[in-house]
Amino acid sequence: METVKNKELSALLHIVFFVSGITTVLIGQVLPILAAAFALNDQQSAYFFPAQFSGSITGTLMTTWFGRRNRFVLAAILGCVAMAAGVTMMSLASFEGCLAGFFVNGIGVGLTLPSINMLVLEMNPTRGASALSILNFCWGIGAIVCKPFVDLTSTRTSIFLTTLLLAVPLLMAAALIAFLPRPDERPTARIEADNQNVRPVAIWATRLAWTIALFNFVHVGFESGIGGWLTTYTDRLHGEPVVQLFSPTFLYFLFFVLGRGVAPLFFRYLSENKVLFLDLILMLAGMLIILTAGNLIWLGIGSAISGFGASSVFPTNLSRFTNTFGPTATRRATPLFVCGTLGATAVTWLIGFVSNQAGSLNSAMFALLACVVLLLVLQVFLALRPTEAKALKRL
Repeated sequence: METVKNKELSALLHIVFFVSGITTVLIGQVLPILAAAFALNDQQSAYFFPAQFSGSITGTLMTTWFGRRNRFVLAAILGCVAMAAGVTMMSLASFEGCLAGFFVNGIGVGLTLPSINMLVLEMNPTRGASALSILNFCWGIGAIVCKPFVDLTSTRTSIFLTTLLLAVPLLMAAALIAFLPRPDERPTARIEADNQNVRPVAIWATRLAWTIALFNFVHVGFESGIGGWLTTYTDRLHGEPVVQLFSPTFLYFLFFVLGRGVAPLFFRYLSENKVLFLDLILMLAGMLIILTAGNLIWLGIGSAISGFGASSVFPTNLSRFTNTFGPTATRRATPLFVCGTLGATAVTWLIGFVSNQAGSLNSAMFALLACVVLLLVLQVFLALRPTEAKALKRL
């Protein structure tokens, strides 16, 4: 049970997770503003994505180092400071400085998200799943409000106020966390003892593991691609910046979070594979509507369907990974998460590159449709390999 001395820390961690939801998806919402400010074409705008995602990989690897030393609180503090520094640098007058800001913000995200997840899990040993659901719901709320927040606090050429309003609470949270009592983090020796009777599986020597990782590569690429480019795509379709509350981007993230909330209901009646097929079909339908939409209404409908469909794919694929390779698999899942970040980098950059070469962002967005088709192919392959999965479970 969460102790009294840790309640203040828990509240701060949830606030940080809410703000990190904004900073994580901020890139897509400020992209049109930065493109106008620096006179960038779509290919040049796409450089912001590799900058942030390479920072995220760096932060994730750093978190692994802190985790082995049970210093998740320190990782969270450094992550808050890095996100504050990164978003502040985004408002610099130089393109290079702004680009560096996205990299630093990515480091902060890579440090903060996994470390806080682990902290909350260790602070709530008897209700870990419930605690993590609430924590990640806070992240989702941040992602939902990001677009309206940017619309309210930015101009067509400046995001200074936007970044200031994000940096200040992050720095305040870092300072408060540093002075609060630390939670009783589980010693590494105890973790090892808990799993000493579990025979490890050579996960990354199997084709099944790399297929699941490839699935993650493509899906996270899809999520990042639509989250990163939908605002720009909406503005192009409308002919001017869209600042209404129920924009397609807002609807995408709203239904993405709602989908995660209702996903447990589907699992009462459907297997993981059936849920994944249903999700992918919804994503396919949503993308077809997005690509053929002639107005904001249909674009909003397609975005909502895509968001709802994509919502439970990542956690379900992660669950498939742990169900296949055993309870200790999450401690050896780094390649899985790295593949996801690489997929995000590749797809977001590819959209900008194709858009610039073809002179049409609509043509480039077909890359997202290709992602969904590839996911369906991979899902068929994974669903038809129960024998290998059962054999691994017996090891």
